[in-house]
Amino acid sequence: MSNGTMMQVELNDVFKTYRKHISVHALSGVSLTLAKGDFGAVVGPSGSGKTTLLNLIGALDKPDSGAIRISGLDLTSTPPDRLAEFRLRHLGFVFQSYNLFPVLSVLENLEFVPALQGKPKAERAARARELLTETGMLELQDKRPDELSGGQQQRVAVLRAILTEPDLVLADEPTANLDSQNASLLLDMMERLNRERHITFLFSTHDPAVMSRARRLIRLKDGRIARDDTREP
Repeated sequence: MSNGTMMQVELNDVFKTYRKHISVHALSGVSLTLAKGDFGAVVGPSGSGKTTLLNLIGALDKPDSGAIRISGLDLTSTPPDRLAEFRLRHLGFVFQSYNLFPVLSVLENLEFVPALQGKPKAERAARARELLTETGMLELQDKRPDELSGGQQQRVAVLRAILTEPDLVLADEPTANLDSQNASLLLDMMERLNRERHITFLFSTHDPAVMSRARRLIRLKDGRIARDDTREP
């Protein structure tokens, strides 16, 4: 999928309903295509289906009906072990709660995914230090998450997501816990990674700052796409 193959995400007539005390139609007939290099944001009120959409694209959940394909791989019919391998090799995730390992240093957190991929220690440490240097954070490499500010933790979380150069990074409300200055720094970094490394980003967000940077805005309402607007970079 990497190595020259153009990543494309396709959703075709996707439905997802959560059944608790009542049935909640999280997504109702969503069709959507993402191209390599998109820098997009899914927006809409709480309960409109933003997080559900990201979870389905990220193969963290399965739709009730419809098809989801990434570069031809049908996520809905792929067995769980192959899906786990696919996520490991091709997707990066950023959560609003950072999800860093508290007992690991920044460097060790960054090395975690390439270690799972079987990359040699020297190679993954060098790559992590290179990214930390590029983003002006090398002095943080030996610190643990509780020694970092929220903004620093979230930037480390983004670096961890992109370290292995995935085809697609899914970021669920990445600026939710950040002040405007830290949010701006985070968005600067993600825009640069998108522009220079052609990593595709898809956010869910309520944040006007994220919306103003996104080159594509996908507006959800009641589980459906209400608008899908693209603007020139």
